[in-house]
Amino acid sequence: MTSLERIAPAFVEMAHSIVWASVATVDADSRPRTRILHPIWEWDGTDLLGWIATVPSPVKKAHLAVHPEVSVSYWSPSHDTCSAECLVEWYLDDETRAAVWDKFATGPEPVGYDPRIIPQWSQGPTSDQFAVLRLSPYRIRVMPAAVMTKGEGAPLAWHAG
Repeated sequence: MTSLERIAPAFVEMAHSIVWASVATVDADSRPRTRILHPIWEWDGTDLLGWIATVPSPVKKAHLAVHPEVSVSYWSPSHDTCSAECLVEWYLDDETRAAVWDKFATGPEPVGYDPRIIPQWSQGPTSDQFAVLRLSPYRIRVMPAAVMTKGEGAPLAWHAG
């Protein structure tokens, strides 16, 4: 079993229990910007992918055009934390947008939700205000609170290559 096979399920479980993540991009002048987003993650036993339903704002588009990477960080009040550093790719085709819309609409609680609650998305997944980011992690880290608060165990970490 590779370290990704051990760590990815723990990462997905923690990320999905926390739900909301701080996601940072970097602009052309190397200045970071952070926003709160709601990724959904998939682990198929081999590959870990994240999906973000988002408004394709000019800022996000400009940042990702020059630096197609994000840092995704989760924190819970109990101090469970996990993070992923990822390559990012925009998906604007109707087929992918509809598929990702369905991932959120049919996803398990608490990560699943009805995307139509976002006013800009009331027209559905083909709205010009609805876009998809696919996250391909090259580094993930999972640190249960007990590691930090009680010194029990160690963080789980994986990186590609």
